[in-house]
Amino acid sequence: MRALIQRVTKASLSVDNTLISQIQLGLVIYLGVESEDVEEDINYLVKKCSQLRIFNDADGKMNASIMDVQGDFMVISQFTLHAKTKKGNRPSFIRAANPDYAFKLYEDFKDILKRYCGLNVVSGVFGAHMQIEQSNNGPVSIWLDSKNKE
Repeated sequence: MRALIQRVTKASLSVDNTLISQIQLGLVIYLGVESEDVEEDINYLVKKCSQLRIFNDADGKMNASIMDVQGDFMVISQFTLHAKTKKGNRPSFIRAANPDYAFKLYEDFKDILKRYCGLNVVSGVFGAHMQIEQSNNGPVSIWLDSKNKE
């Protein structure tokens, strides 16, 4: 399971010009599920996303977590995080989970995240073409991979 997390001051998500969700200070999590992912992968990413100290503390240093600042989460399913680009110019998404399995793990991720943090968790529409507007804060973007824990 892969996640690209971005620290934002605000973000909004629309489908067909209809506002679906929005947040203020927090994290946008682009989540990619692969076919071998299990609950252990979810738990790893939930803890990392919740506990990473990537928000500024009172001294202006990145020393606070989203839980410390009581921020919001926006979780967006993005199978393209599993793109393989080694050969040719057309990405292969063979490692991405099939839509039924990916949807289940995406929903589980959101539920576990909300229970773990107790913070506001909003999301996109699984499988939809979405328009996302966000104001990156920093910018701070962090790549997490439950299979490659660097």
